[in-house]
Amino acid sequence: MNDEEWALVRDLLPVPGWLAGRNGRPEGYCHRQMIDAIRYLVDNGIKWRSMPSDFPPWPRVYAFFARWRDTGLVAEVHDRLRDAVRVAEGRDQEPSAAIVDSQSVKADATVALTSRGFDVGKKANGRKRHLLTDTLGLLLDVLVTPASTTDRDAARILLGVTLDIVRRSDDTRGFEVLPRRWAVERSFAWCLRSRRLARDYERRTDTSEALILWSMTMLTSRRVTARHQGPAQMRAV
Repeated sequence: MNDEEWALVRDLLPVPGWLAGRNGRPEGYCHRQMIDAIRYLVDNGIKWRSMPSDFPPWPRVYAFFARWRDTGLVAEVHDRLRDAVRVAEGRDQEPSAAIVDSQSVKADATVALTSRGFDVGKKANGRKRHLLTDTLGLLLDVLVTPASTTDRDAARILLGVTLDIVRRSDDTRGFEVLPRRWAVERSFAWCLRSRRLARDYERRTDTSEALILWSMTMLTSRRVTARHQGPAQMRAV
């Protein structure tokens, strides 16, 4: 992160327990170092053990990642950044409509058989990412399942509201832009810019979900920063 981006992200970070008078002790490394290391891993698709030496040691970075995953802090930071983008776009923080769709990705050998499946339609042996986004394509929720899971079953977990299913017409051939669905398709494309997400390498599905959140956090933090810097930078994001 550059200094402008860090200045915005820092104000949205949760207050550490030790600083708020709760239990715990100060971190050995500052949050900016840890967050930059995780973003580097997600963006460039490296292994944890391949963390460059100018970042903190990889076990410390992974411990930070796991703690934020397990306590929901990465989701909290992501949601705050998403809300900031919506406000900057002139929208309410709470969206009135949402879009859900899925993407099947191949799984690496590290993914256990119990958490992978075969998507007959996409001919993919791996996992399926289910994204719930607003109409801007910003992430509202994410669920990672075996690729054999149907979209309808996953939607029951993600949603508790009325569904409006957008279907293709029977005589359509090839790609067709469908109402609203293009927004979530673009979100999948945004995620695939992060090389760690080109394939599912994670042993746990909640780790896969956390990496998607980190990927979208990079997008939202850059968009918020660009909004503060001016329209020229916004067009480049």
